[in-house]
Amino acid sequence: MNHKLTWGGLLTACFLLISYSTAFSQTYEVYDQNLKLKSRVEYDHIKILGESVRISNANNQVKLLSREYKPFINLDAESVYAYDQPWIITEGKNGKGVFHEYGEKILPADYDRIQTFFTRLLANKGNQYWLYDHSTRETRHLGSFDDASLALNGQVIAKTAQGYFLPLSEDPDHLYEELKEVNQNYLFAKEATGYGLINREGNYVLRPVIDLLVHLEDDYFYAHDGNQYMLIKGREGKADISYSSYHKITNEDGVLLEYIHGKLRRVMKNDGILLDQVGMVKVTDAGEKHYNVFLRDNTVGLLGPKGWEVKPIPGVDRILPGKEGLYPAYKDGKLGYIDALGKWAIKQQFEEGKKFNEGFAAVKSGGQWGYINRSGEWVSSPKFDQAGDFKRGLALVKSSGKNNLIDRSGNLLLNEGYSRISLGADNYFITEENGKFGLLAPDGKEIVEPKFQELRREELNKVLVRIGDKYGIMDENGDYVLPLYYKSIVFDQGTKQILAEDFYQFEPENLADTKAESNRRKKRGS
Repeated sequence: MNHKLTWGGLLTACFLLISYSTAFSQTYEVYDQNLKLKSRVEYDHIKILGESVRISNANNQVKLLSREYKPFINLDAESVYAYDQPWIITEGKNGKGVFHEYGEKILPADYDRIQTFFTRLLANKGNQYWLYDHSTRETRHLGSFDDASLALNGQVIAKTAQGYFLPLSEDPDHLYEELKEVNQNYLFAKEATGYGLINREGNYVLRPVIDLLVHLEDDYFYAHDGNQYMLIKGREGKADISYSSYHKITNEDGVLLEYIHGKLRRVMKNDGILLDQVGMVKVTDAGEKHYNVFLRDNTVGLLGPKGWEVKPIPGVDRILPGKEGLYPAYKDGKLGYIDALGKWAIKQQFEEGKKFNEGFAAVKSGGQWGYINRSGEWVSSPKFDQAGDFKRGLALVKSSGKNNLIDRSGNLLLNEGYSRISLGADNYFITEENGKFGLLAPDGKEIVEPKFQELRREELNKVLVRIGDKYGIMDENGDYVLPLYYKSIVFDQGTKQILAEDFYQFEPENLADTKAESNRRKKRGS
């Protein structure tokens, strides 16, 4: 018997084929913290965005899920573009929109771009801009600008061909030559009269009369106005000029120095005088907010954030920040260690050296690194290309391209080492070789050699691992507590549960019925 398939039958078959290929859902197994199976759910895909936000997509719909993974809000979008707590930025055919993580719809999905700042959202369509403020739950039109952005301090900086504006300030039409964000508290503003500081409310805390304004750190600034030099501390209501002088203050590579009648006299800190010393000829940055102070009598001292750590002494070329009462110091190109009184505790004999930590210091001799104790005795002879600080009794070293661990007795813990070893969470070590990862315990004992394409210690006694396209969970003994089988595994910290995506695809019941009916019709037809 010849069988013919009509165009109508062909279209129906194609429709069913497409429906079958797009309507299947994945099965997720839900485990508690003890890896006891609690339930199974079926979705196309589940994604955990944060402790309070879980989303799924099924039948081309993106939905918010409850803590029990039940859908309760349709996000009216094709995808989630970004999540910036508490804002879920969605994307649809017409643009981007916003939902609050609790399910409240804030902006429809028809904007070109959306920026977030805590309780504020800035959205635009072309050159038209709107602001949503969650404290008032109102959206208002700000105007038309060439560009606009939410600054770190919460103000909106708007740019036009004429200049800059602050549309959220009390004077939104005030024109600035330049506006620049500094930190979460302040903006730099420039007008014809000079530079000033603007706070989170959009008001000046330092009027724009400053010739030069430099941000140091935090809320501290260095300024020059006419003949006056200033150190300024920003405050919410009015900036505080914590130090001013008609003598020259320079900012030389982050070192603040004051010269009196042309001679170096003071080392400054952010808000005033750190050191007032006659006879200084040079100050250099020693790192970690420490300075080497060189005096005319050929002495050198180490100045820390709270004053002298090593007072000026002769016979030293340079002193570095130290630890455990010993300071690396150079003399005639060789490094040794001095105490707080400036006496040599370990004579200068090394090429380089690091701070002491846990009673040991890494030093370089003959082009190789080794370790010494506080008496200057070798604990491990110089044979490493690189050497790290001791931490919890172990240190990372590298030799002949291989990384290894060394203990306090100088013993290498791994037979051959690996191309990379990095310190992970809770002092566990991640090993890497040929693009595969393994795990070492905090005491250096190898839990598993590098064999996984992905390895991540998620929580106590649970390590997520992947080989190929299969995920599993391993404990800290290297044993599988969930088999290497699943398509994906997600740790939901908000519910203290684990979602394991099965390779099994769930076929919705109504689709299965339709398919079965189609098969019956085919049998009757033949």
